[in-house]
Amino acid sequence: MRRLRTAIAFAGLVVAAAFWLLTAPDPLPDDALAGLTPDPVRGEQVFWAAGCASCHMAPGAEGEARLQLAGGQRFPSPFGTFLAPNISPDAEHGIGGWTAQDLANAMIRGVSPDGQHYYPVFPYSSYAKAELQDVADLHAFLMTLPPVATPNQPHDVGFPFSVRRSLGGWKTLFYSADWVVDGDLTPEQERGRYLVEALGHCGECHTPRNALGGSERSRWLAGGPVPAGEGTFPNITPAKLAWSEADIVEYLTSGFTPEYDSAGGHMALVVENTSRLPPEDRAAIAAYLKIVPPVE
Repeated sequence: MRRLRTAIAFAGLVVAAAFWLLTAPDPLPDDALAGLTPDPVRGEQVFWAAGCASCHMAPGAEGEARLQLAGGQRFPSPFGTFLAPNISPDAEHGIGGWTAQDLANAMIRGVSPDGQHYYPVFPYSSYAKAELQDVADLHAFLMTLPPVATPNQPHDVGFPFSVRRSLGGWKTLFYSADWVVDGDLTPEQERGRYLVEALGHCGECHTPRNALGGSERSRWLAGGPVPAGEGTFPNITPAKLAWSEADIVEYLTSGFTPEYDSAGGHMALVVENTSRLPPEDRAAIAAYLKIVPPVE
């Protein structure tokens, strides 16, 4: 009996050690951004493409107030309610003390400056495909924005989802820097893929998720329920989105559909972002959406 207890205890230690190793945060190498020259002008375009203001502006902010990234918006989900943090350059409450490397670790690897996992409500599983030069440029632009001294609010997430270390297991299962749509793409389609799959993180809303919150990549952009529990995100694969490329470009520019309807809800904020992109970027998004595999 003593040997059995010893064997069980040893097996428990092995399992615990394996769990600790497999769930450890995995930041980028310290020299990942070495040799890059940040450009805040380019960083502004990355800012709009990545939709930073849509989530991190204060609730109800409009106009130039959208650049005051105080956080505070609430995002309900089956796992709890997440609150967007302050990412203004405020040194105490925002990210004023972050380096470009800190931002890259957050966006690319989902790891905080103090070495904790971020919840995947922050779309690092999409940003994982972002180019490091774009992250460096984005950091340079963020540091030009007004600092806001608004304290962060804690997420309302209960056990077991409150155990951040377990997010390492989630990453093992669902984190991937691979492209969803692959093959022989034109330069325009590749640019559109980058904007949709990486910076624009469109799949975070428009792709259905499994019970653990992982994206069902086999049903890429096929729509799914809104995490808050009301309504659905539409299927934007060619199986359902019958718009022409010109129609898509117009929607991303003005918010108007071919049926003379207009974007509403969070999508209206997305259109505010895409309308600030160069026309060729909106055309690239449209070209990419036309080659996404159709899903009924």
